[in-house]
Amino acid sequence: MSEDITGACQDAASLLRSVPTTKRIRIVSHYDADGIAAAGVLCTAVYRAGYAFQTSLMRNPFTKGFDRLKNERNELIVFSDMGSGQLETIESLGCKAIILDHHQYLRAQTSQNIRQINANLFGADGNYDVSGATLSYLFATALNPANEDLAALALAGATGDKQFIGGVRGLNKTILEDALQKGFLTEQTNIKLYGDTIADALYYSVDPYYPGLSGKSEKIETMLEQLRIKPTTSIQDIPPETITKIQSYLLFVLIKAGCQQNILEMTIRKRYVASPGWELERFADLLDACGKNGYRSLGLSLCLGDGSTWKEAMQVEKDYKQKLLTGLEGLEQGIHETKGMRYFYSDNSSLGGVIAGIATNYMLDEKKPLFSLTRKETDNEIHISCRGNQQLVRQGLDLGAVMKTVAGELGGFGGGHKIAAGATIAFGKEKEFLEKVDVLLVSQMQG
Repeated sequence: MSEDITGACQDAASLLRSVPTTKRIRIVSHYDADGIAAAGVLCTAVYRAGYAFQTSLMRNPFTKGFDRLKNERNELIVFSDMGSGQLETIESLGCKAIILDHHQYLRAQTSQNIRQINANLFGADGNYDVSGATLSYLFATALNPANEDLAALALAGATGDKQFIGGVRGLNKTILEDALQKGFLTEQTNIKLYGDTIADALYYSVDPYYPGLSGKSEKIETMLEQLRIKPTTSIQDIPPETITKIQSYLLFVLIKAGCQQNILEMTIRKRYVASPGWELERFADLLDACGKNGYRSLGLSLCLGDGSTWKEAMQVEKDYKQKLLTGLEGLEQGIHETKGMRYFYSDNSSLGGVIAGIATNYMLDEKKPLFSLTRKETDNEIHISCRGNQQLVRQGLDLGAVMKTVAGELGGFGGGHKIAAGATIAFGKEKEFLEKVDVLLVSQMQG
């Protein structure tokens, strides 16, 4: 498998090298943590190869973004963390293209000037084995082996896609082991806590989300008082034995909330620190906050090594997490439920999918997937994001297939992974969409 995908990356690298260095390379990627990290890997790689570049970070639906691409004169476009689901549109652009994707694909065959490197076409599981960023890393190292120093950035993208849950595997694991061996990463075991103070860290903790604690200042102060810790204490100043007490308390909160075992195992685990000093998940959180809170270029600048933007990015992250906390608090007021699914309405489609993922892992039982619906009446559209869990996937859940099938039947479009997916449909199709999805989900769960 790895040899086949390496060969495909080398072929794609040759296609890029066929473009004169006087030409600009166009890069298009998704706007989440994985997509931004993938773009960072590619921007660095093509710049090192002597090319100028222009980058766009897009979100679903991609319609307006692709309309802009049609009006440009591009010799070659590299698509990362997307593209396989938009293959026909990419072929209509009339230029050379490289697709580096790990989502479900429309078809394996492409026109002659398109190189589609989709992980699923090479026997890798795009849900867990390789992300858009780690696939972009394979392409970057095919372009120049010296780009192996981008491994930490690539793995931050995979971390942002939650591919570490259940253990690092597949091509991600191969890249991780190589990065550790060559000193691009170091390993440590601890809980995820970061912020100016311990109270700050607990308040803004959304993943993991501690029910009854996250976002609730009074409850946090009561907890810290019981542990004899001042809320204003810096995390770095807390003794190791006290950190152990905090970890035990937080783990108890998650157990009491009924979190699944694979989520509990991720609370205190091995974490990986890049040579510049940032931990992978912490960096992925910053990228995700920037991308989904309207600061995509800020996220990309972090990936390109602009250390001056960290302070601004952390403030963006606080604002973003407060919005998530408000949304999660809203879920406590009630969720709609059918035979095969749960769903709620969100004012922001970018936040809705994130909230659904957090609620699935930390607030709800594992019996049904959770859907977020955002009504965009001015655009005559409804945007849907949905999240499942590994237990449901083992039972037969495939949200990507459901979104692709039902949205297609209703004249919209959708797709994604088995465990997480999205769709866009016309405004008046909501009731029909929910009914059709429910039928398919029940059928999947019955095997």
